[in-house]
Amino acid sequence: MVTMDSKRSKLGWYWNRLRCMSAPEVSHRVQRKLLAGLQRCGSFTASRVPEPAVRTTESWLHRITPASREAYCSAAEKILGGSLRILSLGDVSIGSVPRWNRNPRSGHDAPLSFGKSIDYRDQSLVGDIKYLWVFNRHLHLVTLAQAHSLTGDPRFLHGIREHLRSWMEQCLYLRGPNWTSSSELAIRLINWSAVWHLVGGISSDLFQGSEGYKFQRQWLDSIYRHGHFIRGSLSRFSSANNHLLGEAAGLFVATVTWPFWKDFAEWQAVARKELIRELELQNAPDGVNREQSVFYHRFVLEYAFIAALAGKANAVELPEGYWRRLESMLEFLSAITDVAGNVPMIGDADNCSVVALSQEPDFCPYRSLLGLGAVLFRRPAFKAKAGKIDDAVLWLQGESGRQTFSEVVACGESLPVRREFPEGGYFVLGSDFETDREVRIVADAGPMGYLSLAAHGHADALAFTLFVAGREILIDPGTYAYQSKKMWRDYFRGTSAHNTIRVDRQDQSISGGNLMWLKHARVTREAWETSSSRDRLVASQHGYTRLRDPVDHRRELVFLKGERRLSIRDTLTCLRCHSIEMFWHFSERCKVGMEGSNVVAENGSITVVLSPPADFGDVKLLEGSESPVAGWVSREFDVKVPATTAVCRGEIEGTASLLTEISIDRR
Repeated sequence: MVTMDSKRSKLGWYWNRLRCMSAPEVSHRVQRKLLAGLQRCGSFTASRVPEPAVRTTESWLHRITPASREAYCSAAEKILGGSLRILSLGDVSIGSVPRWNRNPRSGHDAPLSFGKSIDYRDQSLVGDIKYLWVFNRHLHLVTLAQAHSLTGDPRFLHGIREHLRSWMEQCLYLRGPNWTSSSELAIRLINWSAVWHLVGGISSDLFQGSEGYKFQRQWLDSIYRHGHFIRGSLSRFSSANNHLLGEAAGLFVATVTWPFWKDFAEWQAVARKELIRELELQNAPDGVNREQSVFYHRFVLEYAFIAALAGKANAVELPEGYWRRLESMLEFLSAITDVAGNVPMIGDADNCSVVALSQEPDFCPYRSLLGLGAVLFRRPAFKAKAGKIDDAVLWLQGESGRQTFSEVVACGESLPVRREFPEGGYFVLGSDFETDREVRIVADAGPMGYLSLAAHGHADALAFTLFVAGREILIDPGTYAYQSKKMWRDYFRGTSAHNTIRVDRQDQSISGGNLMWLKHARVTREAWETSSSRDRLVASQHGYTRLRDPVDHRRELVFLKGERRLSIRDTLTCLRCHSIEMFWHFSERCKVGMEGSNVVAENGSITVVLSPPADFGDVKLLEGSESPVAGWVSREFDVKVPATTAVCRGEIEGTASLLTEISIDRR
């Protein structure tokens, strides 16, 4: 039943979305609506697919001998048995013939009406769409193809054919939830490309005999229609974030994998141009992804590397500047990764991958990218951070990649390579890097996010994380939810879920919806200094200047290396009385308690003492609290566990300066 409140909420969302658009974008979206209406009636579609001129193309994947062939076979056997891990659900029963339009989490059967008219944000209609879309990206088909590549077992080929055939029969062209989002079609195409190459391309046993030929033509028709859909529905204007780059990557990979139609030559040129431009626009010259999300930084790297490698295999090269930007992005990733491989969970994350190539139990996608970078760019720093070459890199680079990795001298480059990323707004303070005494502080003095929506950014200006000797102490608690669970979505991306200050119980930036910010807190960097004795960062955020009595928040971080002490000086400039809250989010692996007025946290052999501002409010430790909401961490999509948050609350009368000190010790 649709309630009056839900109607108001939906209208409010549309109004806020409209406020984030420019006049040209409104015009563009009206044209898109008109085109969708015509497509619904059968015009401007790919209902008739031209005859393909099928020929062999080169694979961007290699046949390898992994350390454990059994891991791939075991994973593939589970899929054949009708079991699949989907996000937080663990092993879900999907059956031998999956129901592709049924949401695996909610059990909703999504409507098979015209796809572009389906409101996929309406959970009463489709459930949490993330679960359905991830299922339909077909990453698991790559696992079946890998198992076949390693064993030659025809059962894995049969499983691929049955899944693809059932998908094409159930997900009719332009109908249902799997024909709504171009970025989802793009990811599916990339995984189909991986499957195509791993099973042997046009020579595969999949396509033998009359039934095999019929199946091949059915699949190629769907591939063409996917490309046609993406080409005509690229994300533009305020939606031109990682979706657009991913759409370009998917279309580009498709056109070099299946260059069987004249249209694909034109679409390849478009995709290549978009890919080059968007990689430059969406990632600052210093290598930071402008969505201000570490996860999407990785996701974009995956898109960009797969597209580049697929193009290179088929003599469709991308320019040198493209590769330089990828290298810069890896430098940033290397800088924020601690000695144990921990990466701060800044910004949104759903923990998915473009393609899942590794079945190793200790696989880390961030380290894997650095390992790939070590091979491609021959960078000792990347090799040191990767630690080893994993299966995903070997599938992409082959056994020659293993040889190259071994030839790169791991100690030939100082670490980290860079510690300041002024355009992206991140700075790495600390000492004793890459040792068992390492202190690594990643501080945020950057913008809210990308474009007018800043969809995947959090209200986390001037926050920082603290990792010591490979152990997480102060963390960013993560994301937890996107479209569902509004209370939790608001919390995890709000100011109170970050190691910074909240004024008058309001977020620094103003939300307009689950993936939309109406007003973005502006940040000004004032100073960055580093020497052998100390690191110093000074920055201000101006999100609270919107208040009736404007408040400017200036934060000075000074890390004294010899003393292993971090001083945080928060200066709040205003005229009247304001409620001030300081939040300190500890890893769930920390044992946290009070000693007098100090907060003491222990993680293994590391002890940290946090001394709050003198004569300012009370400190409370909250763990797994729902009223108020605090004391949680989410390391996986839709999964949260209790952790400890120290909250210091007080009031100020006019301008105030608050000093917090953190002392680091090792027993």
